This record gives sequence, structure tokens and C-alpha cells, in this order.
Amino acid sequence: MSLGDEMGRHWQWIVTDRSAGVAVVTSRREATTSTVVVADRRALVVDPAWDPDELAGLAADLAAAQIDVVIGFATHAHHDHLLWHPDLGPAPRLAAPAVARTSARHRERIVARLGPHWPADLGDLVGRVTGTTDRVLDWPGPTVRLLTHDAHSPGHTALWLPAQRALIAGDMLSDVELPLLEESTPAAYAAGLELLRPFVEQASVLIPGHGGVALGADAAQARWRADRAYLDELRPGAAPADPRLANPGMAQAHEDNLAAAGR
Repeated sequence: MSLGDEMGRHWQWIVTDRSAGVAVVTSRREATTSTVVVADRRALVVDPAWDPDELAGLAADLAAAQIDVVIGFATHAHHDHLLWHPDLGPAPRLAAPAVARTSARHRERIVARLGPHWPADLGDLVGRVTGTTDRVLDWPGPTVRLLTHDAHSPGHTALWLPAQRALIAGDMLSDVELPLLEESTPAAYAAGLELLRPFVEQASVLIPGHGGVALGADAAQARWRADRAYLDELRPGAAPADPRLANPGMAQAHEDNLAAAGR
């Protein structure tokens, strides 16, 4: 029986080689992805999300497959990327220093964004991350490089697995969301894209924080080009030819981006 069978058919195993497996499960809410990297029955869990039953199911699937969570990572300090579940265990949860600072300073506000009915035990775990300045993740699995920048939000971090040619991109390079300048500027976003560019060019798998996984080099590079083209066309009076504008919430996001660009 494969790990894919043990963890249930709703997991998408996008990398399976002798050294590691990479799997993604997608939430019913905002197509939010949770990613696990598994080696020797030990797992790195990146951005587990979203609803309480989905978090519990993620933990249950790992437990059923006898996989121990040894480390967690949050790509950035937004409420839907700082979640955890007690059944995932007490593994250290890391993030870039700026993300850890924001999470600690604004934890109450971040938890409040989850809504009044968010369970108290899960609320207590939101944003409990420790900042790391390491450029390579310290864990007993395949090499994971940490690529930190300030696109989308301060300290946003992508994870690059060179042996698996997999890029876990956080809230960038999505097929359903435009570049979002909520806590960024066009210049900072462009700089983040440039930082990621050489890794996208090597990637055979690209995992966004929201949306579908890009499989194959052409698909990964198309995501980068789409984000870059959108930024190039982000100016008053322009009408970006970006199909993502038709997705729920993206017309308003585009207006917010124009306002951010004007600032």
C-alpha cells in the first residue's frame, strides 16, 4: 500500500521518489492548499488549512499513515496560513523573523479574522511560530531552501526543494488569485518575483497557497509570466488581459491593487 492509499484519495501526491514525497490537499474554502513533505515517515507541514474539520482530517490522515509531524512552516503572517491543530503535535513551527514578529504582535487581530465561531483550542494555536534566519531548513528530510522576500507581505517565504524540483510558493504564482498588494508595493512584489524566477525556471512542480498545482516546467513558468505581466499592466486606465480578474473577489482585489500602486 502506498502513502497515497494510506492517507486517502483526496491527497494529491505530486512528488514520489526514493528520498521524499510531496502531497497537497485543497480546502473547500478559497482553494487553500496544505502541503506535506514526507521522508522516512516524518513530515514537514506547510500552511495547514482551513476549516476545523479539515485541520482535524489532515492530522488524522497523517496519524493513520503513521507519519510523525516533526516540523511546521508558515509562509506568511495571514490568518489562513498560521493555523495548526492539536493532533498535529508539538513540533516546532517556524517562519521568517518578520512573520513571527507580526504574528506575536497582532495575534488577537489575526485570530479575530477567523470569525467568532472559531474553536478556542484552535485559536490558541494560531500564529505560534518561531522566527528563523536559516536559509536551509534544519530537519531530517530532503533539502529545503527558504526564499524570503517582501512581496505580498513582509517576510513572505517560499520553500524550494532542489532534489524534487518543487517550489512551495505561498500566496504567489496562483492560477486563481491575482498578485495581491495588501501589505506590499508593486516594486516589492516585482523584487519577490525576481527572487523566485531562477527557481521557477528549474521547477517541475509549483504549489501556490491558493489554487491548482502547476505540473511541468511550462506550467510553472506560465504562472510567473502571468504575475509579471499583471504587474506591468497595473496602472490607472489599463485593462489587464488576465483571466483571473473574472474569479470571485478579484475585481475588487484589482481595485485595491490600483490604490496600493497609487500610494
